[in-house]
Amino acid sequence: MSEHTPTAYESLIQFLYQVPIGLVQTTLDGEITMINPMAAQLLMPLAPAGDLTNLFDVLQDLAPPLRAPARAAMRALPPGSVGCDGLRLNLPPSAGPGQTLSLRLLRLDAGTLMASLTDVSLMVLQEQQRLDKQLRDANRIDSLTTLPNRTAALERIEAALGRSAADDTRQFAVLFINCDRFERINLTLGTAAGDELLRVMAARLNGTVRQGDSVARASGPLQTAARLGGDEFVVVLDGLRVGDDARTVAQRLTEVLCKPYMLGDRPVHLTVSMGVVVSPEPGATADSVLQDASLAMREAKRAHGARYCVFEPLMKEQAWRRGSIEGELRRAITEGQLFVVYQPIVDLGSGLAVGAEALVRWRHPERGIVPPIEFIEIAEETGLIGRLGEYVLTEACRQFVQWGGELGAQAPQLLSVNLSRAQLFEGDIAAQVAAALHRSGLPPQQLQLEVTESLAAQDDRIQARLHELKALGLSLALDDFGTGYSSLASLHQLPVDVVKIDRSFVSQSESSAHHRVLIEATLKVARSLGMRTVAEGIETPGQSAILQALHCDKGQGYYYARPMPAEEAARWFLAHVPAPLQEAEDAACPAWSI
Repeated sequence: MSEHTPTAYESLIQFLYQVPIGLVQTTLDGEITMINPMAAQLLMPLAPAGDLTNLFDVLQDLAPPLRAPARAAMRALPPGSVGCDGLRLNLPPSAGPGQTLSLRLLRLDAGTLMASLTDVSLMVLQEQQRLDKQLRDANRIDSLTTLPNRTAALERIEAALGRSAADDTRQFAVLFINCDRFERINLTLGTAAGDELLRVMAARLNGTVRQGDSVARASGPLQTAARLGGDEFVVVLDGLRVGDDARTVAQRLTEVLCKPYMLGDRPVHLTVSMGVVVSPEPGATADSVLQDASLAMREAKRAHGARYCVFEPLMKEQAWRRGSIEGELRRAITEGQLFVVYQPIVDLGSGLAVGAEALVRWRHPERGIVPPIEFIEIAEETGLIGRLGEYVLTEACRQFVQWGGELGAQAPQLLSVNLSRAQLFEGDIAAQVAAALHRSGLPPQQLQLEVTESLAAQDDRIQARLHELKALGLSLALDDFGTGYSSLASLHQLPVDVVKIDRSFVSQSESSAHHRVLIEATLKVARSLGMRTVAEGIETPGQSAILQALHCDKGQGYYYARPMPAEEAARWFLAHVPAPLQEAEDAACPAWSI
């Protein structure tokens, strides 16, 4: 070996000086006895004065408590033991943006430590990026259905808008889906069943969208199903060949989502309403596209659901008008702009008055009388119908008792009041009716509550509510019979005393033998079940004569009288003496119960 050949120790020292890891040899108190260039480079920004005498002094600001614990731990450990491993040191901004060092301490012998320093800035950055991505992904997934959530849906609509703006030949569509009367599922089967139904719907929706790639361009179809929240879903169809493809998908999805579902061994019937926006106007945003699709969905609901509706700009104007009416209606309720009118109910045999149906009207301070068709539906959509219904019930009961005192024997004997879906589904309607009867002093036998056929035939919960009402001693009428879900065969299953034949049948009774047969069948079945009958919407002498010939008990309509304010109605009743109660055809069904 020549005198210039390095010894093994010298070779080791050269290696330690060249490795890309900072190495620092110190005493147990941190005094530096050896430091390689990489360690000096990493530590120098922490020692502005260039003093690299003591490692613990250099790291004082980054790891203040390091000196004492390290010294105690190292003295307790045998040589070769690691006393500190992977301690992260975040360097100040002056040392470089986002720089992080990893420190490792090793006891070499009784009085010597070896520290290794590694720049882990890139690894920390990548780890943070990975965590951020996981968090973003988690924040973009709906936890119940595992579909993309609202945030993800808006991002994809925004991306589709960008692609469409860059290529005006590229078309896309957004489908907004909402379940029809989903609250009925939660109320009757429970929220757990409702959640399960949403999961099944999501799987069915996602599977159908994935199978529908044929409607998109081969250059890269982008079809996304997402859950917005509650029972609302959205589908984004990007890269359509033609706009009509969106209608094809909408029709297919409507058919698929409206098929019966199985929850356990129980079949559940549910339908959906869908709004479709195709190739939005320039300048649209993701939020505005989603809002337009929602408006179209609401139009589908107004058409009784289980269908899709394509957005048209006119819908915005209509929505603005409905919103304006809602605000004005809220003020009308609080400021006393509503009032009740009464349409007489007559005995078809004698033509004499036996009762009246109470109906709500709105006297607007600027527009005058607002037709019910303009605000009843809005009241139902916004939840105001319950307050309207309670007002009509309370006011009509009070008015009937007042008529009893003022008109005596010529006062009407039956008050008929409509019940809304909201009144039956929300709150304690039996307690509300009992309170109205108690406050007014109206005998329950003089009150008849009307429910629509589709509502009365819904489910066990509604049936229970109807039985609670009957227990008060009042009677129940089935309104609009023939337009809902029940049939003559199931009429006996409904807890009602009176069947009201819908005006759509009455209006065609003179011109259609088919409608006359349907009316006659209804009257016969009702009579066989001990139910009384009322025909609505009688407008001509011919219609009145036909219903009399078919032995319908009672009737109402413009042929006899229009709905009238209380004072006008009182004068009408004075001119039409009611049929005496003792002349009722069936003692079990007195005249007031028609």
